[in-house]
Amino acid sequence: MNSIANRVSPRFQLGDAAPERRVGPITRTDIVRYAGAGGDFNPIHHDEKFAQKAGYTSVFAHGLLTAGILSAYTASWLSLAALSKYSVRYVSQVWPGDTLILSGRVIAIEQIATGGTQVNCELLVQREAANGQRQDVLAAKALATYRDTWKITHD
Repeated sequence: MNSIANRVSPRFQLGDAAPERRVGPITRTDIVRYAGAGGDFNPIHHDEKFAQKAGYTSVFAHGLLTAGILSAYTASWLSLAALSKYSVRYVSQVWPGDTLILSGRVIAIEQIATGGTQVNCELLVQREAANGQRQDVLAAKALATYRDTWKITHD
């Protein structure tokens, strides 16, 4: 079987922006489905009374649900095969009814000695509440490494 290890370097320029993407609104069903998929059944994410006793106004989405949505967006923009580093910082919760707004931009481009390009990007997830107000909920950085040629491996 053949596989492509890295794709040909795309033509990114400093300041290029990823197309903004909207996801949601996030529902309680989305949150419960993620709990099942991820095995995280902390009641703060699905039990309204428990969440309120813990000091929150409502249940809220798992941070990794938001990070997973952003990682899929990042991979579709930069190419999963090219991603070499990815880090996230959680800023705020995502509540049922919030719509997520995903964005990204190129902040640095560097040629590498082995032939190719490294592209540094900043990414952001904002939540848009029903009243239209936006708030940052997750910030991320990604590094994509592109080779100048196709590299085919034989498995």
